[in-house]
Amino acid sequence: MESIVNKLTEIEDAASAIVAHAEEQKEALDKEYEQKRRNFDTELEEQTQARLSSIRRELEKNTSGILESQSGASEDMIRALEKEYEEKHTEYAHEILRRITEV
Repeated sequence: MESIVNKLTEIEDAASAIVAHAEEQKEALDKEYEQKRRNFDTELEEQTQARLSSIRRELEKNTSGILESQSGASEDMIRALEKEYEEKHTEYAHEILRRITEV
């Protein structure tokens, strides 16, 4: 009878050791997965920031190009209007005078 009790005690001790070892492994795996998750999050954040920076630079470049082309077009139009005024300001003045005196 005592040998059965001893055997049961050994089995219980072995089972306890197995459970303790499994808990240690679980804790180690939890730490490993947590570290991998943090690394993944960090890498993803870096990639996201790099992509956002790239998009932002491209947008600024496009916006700058659009503004420059609009500015150039505006300057061309102003020069054309000034040239037309210089060439025809006398005609405009006569037309204005004619309309005023016509009434």
